[in-house]
Amino acid sequence: MKKKLKAIDLFAGCGGLSEGFLQSDKYEFLAHVEWELPMVNTLRENLEKRWGHSNQDTINRVIHFDIQKTDELINGNWSENTKMLYEKTNGNPVKEGGLKKLIGKDQVDVIIGGPPCQAYSIAGRAQDPDSMQNDYRNYLFESFVKVVDKFKPKVFVFENVPGILSAKPGGTSVLERIYQAFHEIGYEIRESGNMKNSVYTSADYKVPQERKRVIILGVLKDSELDLENFYNVLDSLKSSEKKLTVRDAIYNFPKFFPLDSIVRIGNKNISHGFTDENNLDLHIPRYHNKRDMDIFEEWINNNMNKLSTKEKLEYYYSKTGKKSNHSKYRNLEWDKPSPTIVSHLYKDGLMFIHPDSEQKRSITIREAASLQTFPNDYIFVGSSAYCFKMIGNAVPVNFSKFIGLAVWQFIKE
Repeated sequence: MKKKLKAIDLFAGCGGLSEGFLQSDKYEFLAHVEWELPMVNTLRENLEKRWGHSNQDTINRVIHFDIQKTDELINGNWSENTKMLYEKTNGNPVKEGGLKKLIGKDQVDVIIGGPPCQAYSIAGRAQDPDSMQNDYRNYLFESFVKVVDKFKPKVFVFENVPGILSAKPGGTSVLERIYQAFHEIGYEIRESGNMKNSVYTSADYKVPQERKRVIILGVLKDSELDLENFYNVLDSLKSSEKKLTVRDAIYNFPKFFPLDSIVRIGNKNISHGFTDENNLDLHIPRYHNKRDMDIFEEWINNNMNKLSTKEKLEYYYSKTGKKSNHSKYRNLEWDKPSPTIVSHLYKDGLMFIHPDSEQKRSITIREAASLQTFPNDYIFVGSSAYCFKMIGNAVPVNFSKFIGLAVWQFIKE
């Protein structure tokens, strides 16, 4: 058996990239770094309960830390302000010596990650008064660069939304900044003019979802690795089979029916009951009022996804008396891949109406996770809103697995 590659996952989230790389059976993770505590707890739970790590090892390896404090992350020796902050969140074992001490003499082969994408997304820029020109998240890639510079992996994988291709905070292309930053520490990536060829859709990699991402691979300039070979390998791994659909992912999930009247249990309103025995964790419909349930049924039965944007906005106004600049309703379709699962699901599910008109509901947390190809036993820790948020921000697991296989083949073969 070939020796596994040793990896670090930055901006690890709830573990979409890590899970895919682990499923490839080619990697051993030395560290996962994440700032939001529900995502940290989610990743720790899965490494312990599903991958057999000890409790102490998951606490050591899954590092709850703000990566913007990059020097402290790498070297430890936390400032008093940092110590006070982390004492409130159960502390952190890297505070004495940082990543440097945790990793020790191990050679890091691969660093993976994707800084938060909201500042690069076209939708995010459209909704922000400053087009996110002043959003700190535009510059989080600088922390990624610092960690790469410190540990000098053979390869890094940096994934993000296609909006990064056109993002220009401060009037300067983010891609140009990224290219220059990696060039200065001795790494080669595709030049910005060629980066449009680095856009991939997860639907080509056994994911029942059309989700486009830019995959930026970097290699050490003095290595014998040919950057373009990685993309050739990743292209070769595209599935030749029919694309997976919503039906493949969630058709056999336990079904629900709308109740004749709202039931209140504790402090929660319940709008749906179980049709079948439900043995899936987090497969519970969110509450919907009668108006929305009637809209869902009418929307699906009249194939209203095909309406023009103008007609959709007029329909929304006719039903709610409110005006909007954006379409508010959309149902998933059984025999197509899902549109991109987004973190907005934590607010409402109106753009992710379940395809069965009789159920009159939006998708559940577990259905969203399945469309992201998380295994059905994947554990999500946090409120319902946080679970939707972390799932929407994740890289689809199957897509991650193929990226991991492509990196392995690129380095080893």
